[in-house]
Amino acid sequence: MSILKKPDLSDPKLRAKLAKGMGHNYYGEPAWPNDILYIFPIVIFGTLSACVGLAVGEPTNLGDPANPFATPLEILPEWYFYPTFNILRILPDKLIGVMSMAYVPILLLITPFAENLSKYQNPFRRSTMVSVFLCSLSYTFTLAIGSLLPLDLSLPLY
Repeated sequence: MSILKKPDLSDPKLRAKLAKGMGHNYYGEPAWPNDILYIFPIVIFGTLSACVGLAVGEPTNLGDPANPFATPLEILPEWYFYPTFNILRILPDKLIGVMSMAYVPILLLITPFAENLSKYQNPFRRSTMVSVFLCSLSYTFTLAIGSLLPLDLSLPLY
């Protein structure tokens, strides 16, 4: 037995919302059992199969075998530390480099307050925050890619 709420299409308020494309949450199929029993397992199976496929397709032993008696020319941190590693690497004074990394927690603390300045939830109507996000993302990717390059090609500032 499933419960299906049918819309009253003669209601002028609903017709106005449907004309704007806003009436879909007032009627339709319930989440239980349709979404939870049928769609979620498909999504979970797809995610797991993508993870297994990537793990099988690209094994972890792609680099040179480890040699405990030879230190590599440049020791790289984990991938999520690449941007901060590059900041420390390209700045001539390490104290300035450590202080410049303070932008990460400051940006994380400011973001919720800046997000609440706009009353809209649509990202296209919050152009300031989307611009800040895209600029930060591109700068982070630039720093991360630069950390893999030699020092003279990785945005040196001196």
